[in-house]
Amino acid sequence: MKSNEQTLTTRLVQLGVGRDERTGAISFPIYPSATYRHPGVGESTGFDYTRSGNPTRQLLEEALATLEGGARGLAFSSGMAALTTLFLHFAAGDHLVVSEDLYGGTYRVLDQVFGKLGLTATYVDTTDAAAVAGAVTGKTKALLVETPGNPLLGVADLELLSRLCREKELLLVVDNTFLTPVLQRPLELGADVVVHSATKYLGGHSDLCAGALVTRTAELGERFYFLQNSTGAILPPQDSWLLVRSLKTLALRMERHSSNALQVAQWLQRQPQVSAVYYPGLPEHPGHELSQRQARGFGGMLSFRVATPELARRVLKKLQLISFAESLGGVESLMTLPAVQTHGDIPAEERARLGICESLLRLSVGIESVEDIIADLEQALA
Repeated sequence: MKSNEQTLTTRLVQLGVGRDERTGAISFPIYPSATYRHPGVGESTGFDYTRSGNPTRQLLEEALATLEGGARGLAFSSGMAALTTLFLHFAAGDHLVVSEDLYGGTYRVLDQVFGKLGLTATYVDTTDAAAVAGAVTGKTKALLVETPGNPLLGVADLELLSRLCREKELLLVVDNTFLTPVLQRPLELGADVVVHSATKYLGGHSDLCAGALVTRTAELGERFYFLQNSTGAILPPQDSWLLVRSLKTLALRMERHSSNALQVAQWLQRQPQVSAVYYPGLPEHPGHELSQRQARGFGGMLSFRVATPELARRVLKKLQLISFAESLGGVESLMTLPAVQTHGDIPAEERARLGICESLLRLSVGIESVEDIIADLEQALA
């Protein structure tokens, strides 16, 4: 396993090196052209129109496929654009089983957009394989899993769920945004499709909006490419280059995110103002042992619960180093109130059932000095 990690780290650093044979550029060029000159009628250089293909985006998409161990990678203008393209694969009357511990924007697009087009979804605890099996109907086409979940960090058994999906002839789609291919490789555990909001850890610097799909088979990749090309939610060349640049440090960043998050989670456990900490790296977490088996680390995301909503708001107001902001996965530490922000579109009664209340805070632990992060939390909780 250590050898694989070293190989992945090296591949990340070497993205694009040597690909521009004409100049030998270490940093692969940006090709901003919207269209391309044809050598003759019926002839092509391989690029015709940038929505259909662009050299800079092609490099990125090949890298995404390689890093996840897939056959085809596709880069999109946002994580939601990637998910929207995924959902366009299905038809009216189809049914999906979806993690209930998921990003509120995924719920919103399924409920308020695709629901009107006849695509239905059932939300279940995907850490419970029996519950997943019980939600499958004759119209079910796919299982969409976020693991670890958002914001409660539940951990689903991907190998077990992949066997279930094979038995039921379902697509297994895994959102790998929180852990990235550095820490978790869903395709190797039986998934058919991996989804990323590349705005988060893959981009890693809070300066880029992007998304990705990676497929296990070339056939499925071609289907998603058709949908991407037809609907146009592609990542522009400049942003593709920026994401390639960011990926080069992904392994280093994930190592620091994970190390810092574990120390912060352990510190939060000792605070009298904190009633619960949700982080798979803690031995007390119900998904701790499973995470050790199917991932190479626990990531940089955690959530914690304080005594009252008033205290949660006071913490957010008093933060100095940590930014009170939506999103996650940047080098900077960010904290948010999921019930009001990222998960506000989930109905209140459903949020209450899940425990996404206004005393629950989600923390994206950055790569700053962990002593400084903890010092900021200490003064904010005081």
